[in-house]
Amino acid sequence: MKQQKPRRSLIGVVTSDKMQKTITVRVDRLTKHPRYKKYIRASTFCKVHDEKQEARIGDRVKIVETRPLSKTKCWRLVQIVSKGSGEAR
Repeated sequence: MKQQKPRRSLIGVVTSDKMQKTITVRVDRLTKHPRYKKYIRASTFCKVHDEKQEARIGDRVKIVETRPLSKTKCWRLVQIVSKGSGEAR
């Protein structure tokens, strides 16, 4: 029996909920510039499967990596960490 490796989980903010059972989540991270050593804020946008369509724009959500569900969707919604104000920054 093959052992499963732990799946990556991230926390981000919902930026779009216009699609059916899919949300777009912005995940922010800090990276250090190689020459100037200054921290730069970078964002990654992930398409996330939301089966119950419960997440709204501005919510902070926890997502987990999963098998590819479509061409661009390979993340799944685990929980809504906190409700947002209705807009994403």
